[in-house]
Amino acid sequence: MNVMLLDKSEPTPAPQHCMLLPTSTHDGNGDASMGDDPRATLLLNGKIYQSTNESAAPTYATCMLVRGDSIEHVGTETDDVVAAARAGGARVKDLQGQTVLPGFIDGHVHLLLAGQCLKKVDLEGCKNVDDVRTQIKRYAESQPHIPRIFCRGWTHSMTPDGVDASLLDDLDPRPIFVDTKDLHSTWCNAAAVDEVCRVMDISAETPDPAGGTIQRDGTGKPNGVFNESAVFQIIWPFVARVASMAERKEAIKGALTQFNSVGYTGIIDMAMDDNIWEPLMELRRDEGGLRGIRVAAYWLMRPDESRDKVLAQVDRAAALAREFNAETTPDCRLVGVKVICDGIVDACTASLTEPYSSRESPDPMWSEQVLDSLVARAHEAGLQVALHAIGDRAISMAIDVLEKGTDRSRRPRIEHLELASADDARRLGKLGITASIQPVHSDPAILRAWPRLLGEDRCRRAFAYREFVDGGAPLALGSDAPTAPHEPLPNLYVATTRRSYRELGLETTVSPELALTVCQAVAGATHGSAYSCFADEWTGRLRPGMKADFVVAQVELTAEKLVQGVVRETWFEGRRVYPVEG
Repeated sequence: MNVMLLDKSEPTPAPQHCMLLPTSTHDGNGDASMGDDPRATLLLNGKIYQSTNESAAPTYATCMLVRGDSIEHVGTETDDVVAAARAGGARVKDLQGQTVLPGFIDGHVHLLLAGQCLKKVDLEGCKNVDDVRTQIKRYAESQPHIPRIFCRGWTHSMTPDGVDASLLDDLDPRPIFVDTKDLHSTWCNAAAVDEVCRVMDISAETPDPAGGTIQRDGTGKPNGVFNESAVFQIIWPFVARVASMAERKEAIKGALTQFNSVGYTGIIDMAMDDNIWEPLMELRRDEGGLRGIRVAAYWLMRPDESRDKVLAQVDRAAALAREFNAETTPDCRLVGVKVICDGIVDACTASLTEPYSSRESPDPMWSEQVLDSLVARAHEAGLQVALHAIGDRAISMAIDVLEKGTDRSRRPRIEHLELASADDARRLGKLGITASIQPVHSDPAILRAWPRLLGEDRCRRAFAYREFVDGGAPLALGSDAPTAPHEPLPNLYVATTRRSYRELGLETTVSPELALTVCQAVAGATHGSAYSCFADEWTGRLRPGMKADFVVAQVELTAEKLVQGVVRETWFEGRRVYPVEG
């Protein structure tokens, strides 16, 4: 790991405060007072983010006029349009020096899982298998009536000697499911294995799914651990099947509310399937649309040895996209397909050009020939393609496939890009491929096993965000929630400092020369994510004519201070959705 200490004595540029004299038309807490024109809101006495030079310090306007669901004007208090709005009875909101940013758009999230995780046992603070067992047993004793116990946050580093069902069987007789932090493995007790096998028709003779493994005992029976596509194709469908429609709708609604509360006005779901789509559509019907947030979805492609079956999945996604798009359902649309090309570093399932320290590197989950056909069919149908690629071998293959079949107008994207070579970092921009990154995955607190697995030299190339930007690649920032914390300001902090948000006292950084500037990070989390899913024509920037999607935050836009920032309000199409008005 390229570990360096930051020089805290180095001065940081001062933020540009553009303070206005207080107006006489506001209440004590800054909420907008009612005028004669309730469709117009004039925001004064704040810092309206306006930066377009992503390499420079942030710049601001001092006021913004919102009319209806859109931004009408951004400027200064002395502008004629501001005086006219006052005279016309616009509501006036005193920002009291706070910062207004475009509404955040999470460029990569798992919506249903994020909602379900709100009720799972949190194991993130555990250090070893004894901690894990203690936490699960304590929770089980406190919840005697629930039918199953679901847990999250397990990492392979907590259990370096491996796991199986027997390590959980004595804790509770109910089915226990333990997800890794990255969601690429699930560890079950025997009761959970038996239930999954019964419901999903799994036996000792069932072959491993393409791109995944069902770990087995000496007789061939599943021993309690499911990896990679075995999670996506067996565990996720099982969990969705045993959850009622009402429970899935409640989980989705809870996730949307949670994302609104920290400043998101848009999310991009990166593993959509029927188990998520059906409750999402029913929730829309119940509530007359998604209120306060927009969802763009990518349909998950499942590996299959049959090319025809793979292309049939693309055709299904294309049919849904024709029905649910920006014209028909702008609050919830299907824009593309998602393909998982490899696994993760911590489980040694990311596909690398050189072996891990302890084992050979696996092949990518898909052959290049099948991917060629998939990408061609998707682009013919007007769909975007998002390829999950973490290891350098998988990244090279993903770029090769997109180079042969890239339709730049479809804005292809690659997710994660954790170990890209220098050549591939440059190729992204050359081909117009969006780099969809999750800075919270570069938190040094969760990378302690990487030097041992990869060696110091490869660690120095991890998360090469600055190289992507310097090469001209569009950048989209996301969280990959629930695999990582979803709050946007800590995400920006890690992106710009390469320091830990999980352990704020940790004095190490991950290749700080590859950090983003504050403005690059803000752009990636707003306009960049909007661009990545064809939403940049109406959201992602605070400009006249754009939708009035914004957040009011108490934050200083310098790298070190981002982690101290707090989102106070979230506004969607000119209406405050957090805290809820009224």
